Amino acid sequence: MPSLQFKGRVFVENFHLGAPFHELTPVRARGTSPKASLHDNLIVEGDNLLALKALLPTYHGKVKCIYIDPPYNTGNEGWAYNDRVNSPMMQAWFGRVVDREDLTRHDKWCCMMLPRLKLLRELLADDGAIFVSIDDNEAHRLRCLMDEVFGEENFVATVIWEKVFSPKNTAKHFSQDHDFILAYARNLEAWTPNLLERGERAVERYRNPDGDPRGVWSSSDLTARNYYSLGTYEVTSPSGRKFKPSVGRYFVVPQRRFRELDEDSQIWWGPKGDGVPRLKRYLSEVREGVVPQTLWRQTDAGHTQEAKKEIVGILDFEKSEDVFNTVKPTRLIRRILQVATDKDSIVLDSFAGSGTTAHAVLALNREDGGDRRFILIECEDYVDSITAERVRRVVGGVPSAKDEALKAGLGGGFSYFKIGAPLRKESLLDPSKLPSYEKLAGYVFFTATGEEFDPGAVRRDDWFIGRSRVHDVFLLYTDDVEALKNLALTKRIAEALPGGGRQKLVFAPTKYLDQELLHRCGVTFQQLPFEIYESVEKLER
Repeated sequence: MPSLQFKGRVFVENFHLGAPFHELTPVRARGTSPKASLHDNLIVEGDNLLALKALLPTYHGKVKCIYIDPPYNTGNEGWAYNDRVNSPMMQAWFGRVVDREDLTRHDKWCCMMLPRLKLLRELLADDGAIFVSIDDNEAHRLRCLMDEVFGEENFVATVIWEKVFSPKNTAKHFSQDHDFILAYARNLEAWTPNLLERGERAVERYRNPDGDPRGVWSSSDLTARNYYSLGTYEVTSPSGRKFKPSVGRYFVVPQRRFRELDEDSQIWWGPKGDGVPRLKRYLSEVREGVVPQTLWRQTDAGHTQEAKKEIVGILDFEKSEDVFNTVKPTRLIRRILQVATDKDSIVLDSFAGSGTTAHAVLALNREDGGDRRFILIECEDYVDSITAERVRRVVGGVPSAKDEALKAGLGGGFSYFKIGAPLRKESLLDPSKLPSYEKLAGYVFFTATGEEFDPGAVRRDDWFIGRSRVHDVFLLYTDDVEALKNLALTKRIAEALPGGGRQKLVFAPTKYLDQELLHRCGVTFQQLPFEIYESVEKLER
């Protein structure tokens, strides 16, 4: 398959693999949940590449729907390439704002997107899908990158979203009335879109002018362009008028079947019985919903003016100009969620912006009783004052809102995290700077369980460091180097660990007992230094 070549590609091809895992540090005061947890709705502050890598242990292969709205790279957005790639050429790019005068702006954009798309693919469930907003500036390059990362065989569609309420007559050439949304499945064979609710306008097309006892119906053409040898006959209407398909068209059913349909009153000849024959399709017989289309009009998926009014109303901006120009309407994200999620799906947005995705998730949950969860990632300095603040207000209620549900509050909550220090396992047991018991206990517990560590729960006398949803967690460790050399999980220690019937997760430098005994004691063993990232999925089963 052809690949897209761009300056810097050789340095970012596998950059996501070498990037270290980082701690995710809870900031409880910025969230709304009483206890921070990685299994909650999440807002993560920090570089989205590092955040995606940090989320892998907990969410690898579990995200049902990804929506991202990356920089369109118009030259007016003020973004900068900052991935710390170890190359003099790449380092020369760091921190420089990408504008229209930058002759390498498309290369920088591709360098930024490629490793992030690769991490997003790792997080996506086998029956999941990703949706990416973009415009003409990078649509063709994005399509090439997506084909490489997700596989061109997993391309679903390019959706055209009518984003403006009215055309821009001030445009020099054309009024840009639409954006694109590229949709790819993780595995197209395993992914099926949900049917959308049939709108009022669609239902109104079904009528019953002839009083058919089978109920309301619509009609469709009985001819097609594909050659059909049995579809060249002539028919006569009740008024005596004769009809034959026009040149190049053919009836889609043989003459015998046509007569059967006509005798059963399933052919509509018009109110006077002299019209072109059409086949009746009864509302009672059609599918409960409609297949998603690739043209999303602003009447169904919202528009940019609506999006600005939404955020202005929620965050009390003085004027809409205070809002960044690329904010998306809740109805647009809601349409994606309707197409691509179940009621218990995890939804990820790694370019979170104003937090529209979280708003849409909570609104749809309120509407259909769902339990979807969102994960938002944002690196800009407005993440707390705009992204998280919008979600706080949506959760608690917006008194000035016209929508009654939003006015009362959509409910739910979220935990807030920051990207912390890098986790390098080779430094964990460096004899020259061994961490304290409490520090290592916090790292072990949080990284393994994704739940907030409570230092007050630690009991050094029986190695207990905390209780997760699944395990009681224990850490056999000391910061005394000589004592550490002789510390191991033995039969005596394993049998003495308290547990009350719960499964025990034990971290220790080594063990002196076999798997059968571990199983009998209800112990899952992890060695220090440990490959925690490969084991987390197993630990949660």
